[in-house]
Amino acid sequence: MKAIVLAGGSGTRLYPVTQVVNKHFLPVYNKPMIYYPLSIVMLLGIRDVIFVVNPQDLESFKNHFGDGSKLGMNINYVVQQKPNGLAEGLILAEDYIKDHSVCYVLGDNIFFGHDIIKIMKQAKEEIEKEGGAYVFGYYVKDPERFGVVEFDENGNVISLEEKPKHPKSNYAVVGIYFYDKEAVNIAKKVKPSHRGELEITSVNEEYLKRKRLKVKLLGRGFAWFDAGTHDSFLEAGEFVATIERKTGLMIGCIEEIAYRNGWITKEQLLELAKPLKKTEYGKYLLEIVRE
Repeated sequence: MKAIVLAGGSGTRLYPVTQVVNKHFLPVYNKPMIYYPLSIVMLLGIRDVIFVVNPQDLESFKNHFGDGSKLGMNINYVVQQKPNGLAEGLILAEDYIKDHSVCYVLGDNIFFGHDIIKIMKQAKEEIEKEGGAYVFGYYVKDPERFGVVEFDENGNVISLEEKPKHPKSNYAVVGIYFYDKEAVNIAKKVKPSHRGELEITSVNEEYLKRKRLKVKLLGRGFAWFDAGTHDSFLEAGEFVATIERKTGLMIGCIEEIAYRNGWITKEQLLELAKPLKKTEYGKYLLEIVRE
């Protein structure tokens, strides 16, 4: 399985800040927003990643992540000229995806919770073995603000609705999806919505028509943030700060994950930590080196 991290878009919900800075580089507490979804991909054991980025931000991403080798990964980039919808990311990454299944994650979504990786790995392995698609549902008090999923007792999806006036459930579809190798072909057939965009919901609906769409629930004890608005961005930063101060452990520390995955050596981790040694982030990495 390969991963696509969608880091394009115009970030209008965070204007005026994002008129000059790509939102994915904004700090959620002590690290860039993009580290959090990337860390989920890494914890799933996926080393091949494609970033979908804006043309003006391509060099910034390349300067920061390079080809991924410093993390023991293989990172590529594709440019999304305009924010034409989430489903376009699948089409743009076609040459890199080829016949692989894919984990598709939005660059402004942050996830946290015990066993969250276990739940997602189960979905990943099922897609790799049996095909189809998986979405993840998260209980919210105001489902009319989100894409909502209705499902049966076996986790089979019954319906999907985008911001419904009368929601059929309280479960919002979060910004991470697992698809088999058919995803790109399905995305190519999607027609623009009334917003003029290629909607990821349309891809999910096609899997639903084929009776190949399932949902896994992120229940109590999980946290999900769509950090693309001012309030949720602030909430995410406060949440990360609280957890890290209480536990002394970092959320979304990509260098630590690469090391604990066995993708880089202790010496390589030390090299990554050196430029950061005056920060708490760098000191944290140095503590790991000294373990």
